[in-house]
Amino acid sequence: MSMTVNGIAEELPDDPRVSLLDFLREHLHLTGSKKGCDQGACGACTVLVDGQRVLSCLALAIQFEGSGVTTIEGLGRPGRLHRLQQAFVDHDGFQCGYCTPGQICSAVGMAGEIGRGVPSYVTSDLEAETIELTEDELRERMSGNLCRCGAYNGIVAAVAETYAEHPLAEAAE
Repeated sequence: MSMTVNGIAEELPDDPRVSLLDFLREHLHLTGSKKGCDQGACGACTVLVDGQRVLSCLALAIQFEGSGVTTIEGLGRPGRLHRLQQAFVDHDGFQCGYCTPGQICSAVGMAGEIGRGVPSYVTSDLEAETIELTEDELRERMSGNLCRCGAYNGIVAAVAETYAEHPLAEAAE
């Protein structure tokens, strides 16, 4: 049994009780995803599974047999950051950096949701073919990711700049 993590096939752990987060951090040594609350309340552990946001602390690795998992390490390349990673740098969208990997993975997943027409609590027209990425829409969709340092204005600016014109951007870009 295996899953693909950042483009590489990885064997799943023998113990079916291993969380996806612990599998990534302790077995594969991908430490970008953080263990913040271990209860799914902070978003620091957010990764992408087949392009959708997942709180990896609440999920078992075995659940994702055959799936493709993308972590923060799989978004950019050495010397070539993902455009959202670069926007976080440009807009001071991080301070301590602890929540940043989860924020970035969540924003990439959010862009996919908007591209698929998935409404949020604040979406004004539920039947619209396209959803406008307003500041309220963006803040609502990112509300599951907490930043203890309060870098929210920089985070919003980075995400808005990155996805205002290209909401269907792929995680691997």
